[in-house]
Amino acid sequence: MEWRVRTDSRRRRRALTAVSAVLGGVLVLSACGGGDEEKPKGGEASKSQADVDAAAAKDASKARITVTPKDGATNVGINDSATVAVSDGTLTKVELKTSEGAAVAGKIAADGKSWKPDAALKRSTKYALTATAKDESGREAHENSSFTTISPENSFIGSFTPEDGSTVGVGMPVSITFNKPIKDKKAVQSAITVTSTSGQEIVGHWFNEQRLDFRPENYWTANSTVTLNMKLDGVQGAPGVQGVQNRTATFKIGRAQVSTVDAKTKKMTVTRDGQVVKTIPISAGSPENPTYNGQMVISEKFKETRMNGATVGFTDNDGKGEYDIKDVPHAMRLSTSGTFIHGNYWGADSIFGSANTSHGCVGLNDVKGAGDPNQPAAWFYDNSLLGDVVTVTNSPDKTIKPDNGLNGWNMNWAEWKAGSAV
Repeated sequence: MEWRVRTDSRRRRRALTAVSAVLGGVLVLSACGGGDEEKPKGGEASKSQADVDAAAAKDASKARITVTPKDGATNVGINDSATVAVSDGTLTKVELKTSEGAAVAGKIAADGKSWKPDAALKRSTKYALTATAKDESGREAHENSSFTTISPENSFIGSFTPEDGSTVGVGMPVSITFNKPIKDKKAVQSAITVTSTSGQEIVGHWFNEQRLDFRPENYWTANSTVTLNMKLDGVQGAPGVQGVQNRTATFKIGRAQVSTVDAKTKKMTVTRDGQVVKTIPISAGSPENPTYNGQMVISEKFKETRMNGATVGFTDNDGKGEYDIKDVPHAMRLSTSGTFIHGNYWGADSIFGSANTSHGCVGLNDVKGAGDPNQPAAWFYDNSLLGDVVTVTNSPDKTIKPDNGLNGWNMNWAEWKAGSAV
């Protein structure tokens, strides 16, 4: 009996085990099958998300904002490099700020399609830009960008004469001085144009790696207008050094005045528009210190100025200037090395027209204080423009070098053109 009971127990256990196995299999299958059952739910979820995405895309603004420069850009130019444009919409707000939070003024164009700053940006500065636009349905689009402008070490600029808006004489060249040596002269010169309403051919000439002058073959045509256009922003002047300027300057050429100093006869003849308007007695450089020959352009004017011989190499045994006159009247510079045409109140009236007594300048009779408009020096000062030409002849000295002042007219046209990089 006991055995049967045990046998039944074993059979029960086997049966339970079998049932458990079956149930376990069912459970396992149910677990796997449960994944199958979840698929429709997952598919519905994916479908639902896709619908949401599609709906969001459908509802997104059609406006497309383009910010220049690209986000994260470095060595960005400071003039026209920061711009915003939009297609299929109009700009509603643009903000440009420095990393310190200083706002940069700018304007959205009247048609709402573009924006640019009002003025040049600062060098070596990080900027953040945010832009907002709307499409025709009023839906907004946004864009953000940050960039860093070029550093002074990696950029160059060019200072030029004459000044924008000025009226100058027929001899005034366009002279540009760069603050860093230019290695790629062709690229830089190609980005600069000088034109004249006279139609004269104008050619650039490099005197060295930092100076580029432009002039026509002969003096500018009187009463013409000359325009300088510098598109140097982004132009590489040397490895790792690029321009940051976009400038346009216009100046007018006045009447044609050329004055000829004859060091031998000690007279200056002033010719204007082909007519002699005045003859003035002068005193040029002494035999020991003669005045340069050649065509010299008036580059600066001072009603009164100091002249110290030590600054141009005329010193005594103590190293002091052979002369130091603190109130030279009606002085006009003719060369970088110190040649002037100026009033002289310390010399006797008798030297003018009869003796050359200066250290190389051209002297005209004048009074101390520059207060007498009837003096020859005062008349010439009042009737001269920057850019007028003073030509010295018959002096025992050599001809002035073309790069000593604005005196490129002392180089013939073939030599001048040979110094062009384009």
